[in-house]
Amino acid sequence: MNILVINCGSSSLKYQLIDSETEAVLAKGLCERIGIDGSVLTHTPAGKDKVRIETPMPNHTVAVKLVIDALTDTGHGVVKSLDEINAVGHRVVHGGEKFACSVVINDEVLKAIEACNDLAPLHNPANLIGINSCREIMPNVPMVAVFDTAFHQTMPEKAYLYGLPYEYYEKYKVRRYGFHGTSHDYVSARAAELLGKTREDLKIIVCHLGNGGSVSAVDHGKCVDTSMGLTPLEGIIMGTRSGSIDPAICDFICQKENITPAEMNNVLNKKSGVLGMSKVSSDFRDIEAAADDGNKLAQAALDAFYYSVAKYIGAYAAAMNGVDAIAFTAGVGENNILGRAEIAQYLGYLGTEIDTEKNNVRGEDRVISTDASKVALLCVPTNEELAIARQTAALVS
Repeated sequence: MNILVINCGSSSLKYQLIDSETEAVLAKGLCERIGIDGSVLTHTPAGKDKVRIETPMPNHTVAVKLVIDALTDTGHGVVKSLDEINAVGHRVVHGGEKFACSVVINDEVLKAIEACNDLAPLHNPANLIGINSCREIMPNVPMVAVFDTAFHQTMPEKAYLYGLPYEYYEKYKVRRYGFHGTSHDYVSARAAELLGKTREDLKIIVCHLGNGGSVSAVDHGKCVDTSMGLTPLEGIIMGTRSGSIDPAICDFICQKENITPAEMNNVLNKKSGVLGMSKVSSDFRDIEAAADDGNKLAQAALDAFYYSVAKYIGAYAAAMNGVDAIAFTAGVGENNILGRAEIAQYLGYLGTEIDTEKNNVRGEDRVISTDASKVALLCVPTNEELAIARQTAALVS
């Protein structure tokens, strides 16, 4: 079964075509600047040269049509016709409390996703546009919604409620939802597999560390806590996001700088994190290079980032009353050798021992702790597209 995985943004569309039986990626690509001048499709078929197609994409329906054309092209395509695409899996950022698992999309599901637009105003509307565009072009192909929030719906009330008047939860569903759920689900299962066990036998902490980052506690297969909250702003320090701060800071800065709450929200989401702290970049590689050159602000930003991750690991070890494995994933987690070692230095009280030689790895599945370590440390590359394809195949087959 060939599964087309779609990840739709407001002006972009990422895709992969995956053979669900072999789990091979047949093709992948990215449509950029949809609805903007200079639209371009970059298409990479397996075993063939990358193709760059510059053509107007006034809307997502046109972009989806271009993706289908690229996949079925006689020169750089990988299937003969649309008939060889058996299902489409869509990444949807927010499912609220409605969805605790992936679902086959119908009109009722679309209404429920739309009802979550207020919780993810930058993401859910774009996800819906992608779904509707695919339905228009492929009306007879089954489609599945895979939610970033679904894996975290097993959190108990004590973990997801905020210390706010309960009426805000009753009226507006203000609570912790968490994100990166597809990644946390995949990585926790993969970590257990690498250890020769099942996830249901272990207490696992997953550190999804990229430009956006989150940490989760997975207790015997179920998420019991996660660092992101109502929105992806809460939690650890990130590339451009502040992570958790004293909420009174917002009003304080708004008054001092004479800016609106909306402008302050933009500062917290797009101008903070290691970008704002270092004054260098949101790319950890740039910050590491600056720190190596003696930039003290860059070093301070890195130190604060590692410290914030270590604090959440400690909190979740307490929440689960123990931990068997800690997995590092996503761009920074998979590739930052020094960063993993720096975080591990805080974890001696857990009996962890990182193996310097084993830790010298980027983007590969590997146990990076010593044989004597009481808690296993792992590098586990995430694969959200494969996870979406697996869940889609399971629902439509």
